[in-house]
Parts: sequence; C-alpha cells; structure tokens
Amino acid sequence: MPIFLTGSTGYIGAHVAANLLASQGQTLNVLVRARDSQEARGRLWHALQLHMDLPQFEEFMDSRVRIFLGDLTAEHFGLAGDDYLKLVRSTDSVIHCAASLNRKSEKSCLNVNLRGTLEVIQLAARAREDHGLRRFSHVSTVAVAGHRANEIVQEDEAIDWNLSDYDPYARTKKFCEHMLRQLLADVPRTIFRPSIVLGDSRRPETNQFDMVRAFVFLAGLPALPFRATDKVDIVPVDYVAGAISTLHQRDNPMHEIYHLSSGTDSETFQELTDALAKAQGKRGPVYVPSLEKSSTKVVNALAGRAGKIGGLATLMKVFLPYLVWNTVFDNRRVVAEMGERPARFSRYCYDLLRFSRENKFRYPYRDLPASTGHDRGLAAAQSPTAVRGSLP
Repeated sequence: MPIFLTGSTGYIGAHVAANLLASQGQTLNVLVRARDSQEARGRLWHALQLHMDLPQFEEFMDSRVRIFLGDLTAEHFGLAGDDYLKLVRSTDSVIHCAASLNRKSEKSCLNVNLRGTLEVIQLAARAREDHGLRRFSHVSTVAVAGHRANEIVQEDEAIDWNLSDYDPYARTKKFCEHMLRQLLADVPRTIFRPSIVLGDSRRPETNQFDMVRAFVFLAGLPALPFRATDKVDIVPVDYVAGAISTLHQRDNPMHEIYHLSSGTDSETFQELTDALAKAQGKRGPVYVPSLEKSSTKVVNALAGRAGKIGGLATLMKVFLPYLVWNTVFDNRRVVAEMGERPARFSRYCYDLLRFSRENKFRYPYRDLPASTGHDRGLAAAQSPTAVRGSLP
C-alpha cells in the first residue's frame, strides 16, 4: 500500500519523494494543490527534476504515484467523499512534510501548520480505524526548542513550554508535535527535527534560495557582528531526506524523536568563512561581536522596505536569531541508526554559493513538454493516478 506524503512539491518533501521512489521502491499518494492533473504533474516535475530525468519522472507518475488534487487546509483536503475514502483506504503510512515556513506570518503558520496538520492527523486516524496505520512520521524543526543560548540540546529535553518561541513557525510546529502525541497516541510515531537545512552535499544545484541568499550576503561583508567561535548547526538536505525515508521504512526505529542536525560536529563561523575565503582566494571577514545589537537594530529598521536592501534586511531579520544562539542539537541517535554523519557545510558551501550567484538565485526549471503534459495529463485524469478534488 502507498505512503501518503504531504509537501511533495516542497524542498525537503521532493527529496523524500525521490528517495522513496528510486531507492526505496515505494508507491506514493501525494496531495497537490492544482486545477487539474496536468498542472499537478507540472508542479511535481518542477520539484523532482533535480533528482531524475523526464522519462524516469513519467514512468514514476504513471506507475507509482497517485495524485490527489486538493488543499491541505480544507476539510477532507477538499476531496469529494469517494475520493477521500480512496485516500483513507489506500494509505499504509504517513510522512507529513508540508508546512508553512513563513516565519513572518502568524496567519500562514496557523492555517498550514496547525489546521493542515490536524487534517493529516484525522486522515491517519481514519486509516488506522479502517485497516491499521503502520507509522506516522512528522517533519518538525529544532526551533521547537525555543529561546536557547550556548547549549547542546537533547531530543527528549528540547521542548520546554516555559520558554518563549522565536517566531510563529517555531510555535506552531511545537503545537503540531503536541497534537500528534495526543491524538495518535496508539500509532507508531517518528518525529524528525531538522536544523538549518542548506544545500545538497552531493551537488551544487538547489531550488531553495532564501537561506542561501542570507549566507551569500553575510559572506560578502568585510566584518560580521558574531563571535567567531560560535557554532552554526547546518545540515545538508540529502542527509535529512535520507534519514526520513530510511527510518520511516524501518519496522522498529530505536527512538521516537531524531534531531537531523550536525550536532557537536557543527562548524564555527570562523571555520565556515575560512573555507569560503580559501575557495575564493580572498581574505575572510573580521568578527566584531560588539556590533550585534546595533546590527540587529539596523536590520529591523530596513526590513520590509522596497528594493534589494530591504529584501535582504527582511531575510536577515528572519534568520538572524537562529545564527546567534550558539546552540547545537545532539544528533547521536540518527548517526547511530544511519551509520554515517552528515557532510560538513564547509565541504560543499562554495559550490552552492557559486551556483546560486551564477543563476541569480533562481533555479533554471524545465517545464513539462506541452504535448507530453497534455496527453498524459488527460490520460491521468481518466485513470486512478489522478483523483480530482474541489479547491476552495
């Protein structure tokens, strides 16, 4: 029976989908917000072309992927009764990757992260009642740990309800974990908490640029308002997706919660900027931690303004709190089960930044060929691989 995967057109979700299809040989139920099956296939092709060529994509879509056209935040995902029942009865397990990463919008985080997760939990509960549910895997974030400083955080000690949260994203993801434990108490669960996910250690190409843009900006400054010895917990997306797809498939993972992070192997600002400086044949920045407060005020003042500077300031306002907490997240659980550590960011950061600059922070997407997309889209709309829902 298929895995119900949410967020298949997102950054981590697409990597997970590619792993499940290619490495794990799985079949998938995916929820895609689109007007018709042709548009849905086009969105999936955009998400998955980092991982496969067009013939392989078409083979997977025609044989191993069932697309449900709907909306995560709508009741029953906006699916008609019979279509929703098909999803319930054909779902063996759930990997919930979909989320709003809009740290500035409480409305977006409440809608997608809370309402959407509740809908996914309800689907899982109905599948459990109908035929049993093998596992529910939830992709959360290390940000559920709240305000921290100079710590090594363990999985079972991360959530402290007395601590304040950095933003609506962190707050809603913490409540999502709580809902999952309360409402699916008798279902095998796995909670994955990625740290800062940045780039793929196997190749320079990426289609997720927000955090990369922030790092490119910082890398170009002659002085940085940080402590050179502070650590930044960065993990490559290939390690994150590999851990999610592998551990979800295991009958009995050793733990319920995993930090998908670099842990105590996390590199310092100095190590990262030294690696970038060496790769570019330049001198690295100087560190002036006394400027942290004044820099934060400047960033806050410029954020939201029109133009390139305002856009960069908005990005920095979002990510700056996560760069100055000098906190890492213990990853010994996932390292033990995966048998390997994540690649260090310094090993692949220059190629990632160079690709991003050369492509002006845009991925050169190839659209689904019109004839293929049209013909196959019509065929899919008439077959079990595409199920039409009603969009709000």
